[in-house]
Amino acid sequence: MKGVLCALAFVVGITSSHSQEELGNYAVASAEFMALYNNADYEGIFNRFDADMKKALPRERTLRFFTQNVNNIMGNIQSMQFFGFKRGAHLYRTVFDRAVADVLISLNTRNEISGLYISPSKPLDFPLLERNSTPMILPFREEWFVYWGGTTLEQNYHVAEISQQYAYDLLMVSDGSSYQGDSRDNESYLVYGKEIIAPCDARVAKVITGVPDNIPGETNPNQLTGNTVVLETPVGEYLLFAHLKNGSILVEEGADVLQGEPIGQCGNSGNSTEPHLHLSLQNDVEMENSTGARLYFDRILVNGEIMEDYLPVKEDFIRNIN
Repeated sequence: MKGVLCALAFVVGITSSHSQEELGNYAVASAEFMALYNNADYEGIFNRFDADMKKALPRERTLRFFTQNVNNIMGNIQSMQFFGFKRGAHLYRTVFDRAVADVLISLNTRNEISGLYISPSKPLDFPLLERNSTPMILPFREEWFVYWGGTTLEQNYHVAEISQQYAYDLLMVSDGSSYQGDSRDNESYLVYGKEIIAPCDARVAKVITGVPDNIPGETNPNQLTGNTVVLETPVGEYLLFAHLKNGSILVEEGADVLQGEPIGQCGNSGNSTEPHLHLSLQNDVEMENSTGARLYFDRILVNGEIMEDYLPVKEDFIRNIN
């Protein structure tokens, strides 16, 4: 498919939701949006915008965008399914006649559209991924601690972000603390510089390097994942390793790695407040284009007990058996 569908507007004035359920006013708004769009009533969509949206996207630009950039490329909407939250907005996996795209909608207190974003379109056969089929070991050799992990918002705040849902934040603790000494020094953190290994045989799909490690307590929101490695399994599953230590990555894009082979070290780069590993399974090499999936491990020790085909959850202590 030719053409790239860009952001219609930046989402304005939204806050994170604490539920994974679609709100009733959003169900009404999404159904109305679909009806207006399929009737080619793009002016009707424009009339649903709040004042700021109308300034950002004047009437003629809105009509041209929906006519030339959306309908001409993808056709009419067949269905819009609520899929969770992204950047605090309601996200709808939207099936068009000729493509699939994610539509983000935010509403103000008067139920006017205060933010609307349409992601780059994906072919109708774009893979959806529920969980890994490739057997995995943990990507480290010692016992680590699951700071965030699981399938509920209480266990795992990543669940609220569709591209990262079910991701893990992993670190090491001793006597209830993740560091010993100066909390503003990365070297004080037990996990900093620990070796990260490949959980399975894979190909290196993406590498980001050269991002400085943060001073603990500070973040770098301009480089969300920091130093990063993305591995692709033989069946098209993508494993993202984020916040790696600057200068520690040992692999290059296009290289093949074997299970257990070192790929880098745990660090504190990117949007990270302290050294840890962000690990997620996704259905595309690019996190922003992805839907996160559940990542299970083949046979590991969990709180001292052997578990098979296990998805670690918050406050588990986990390590490989061998």
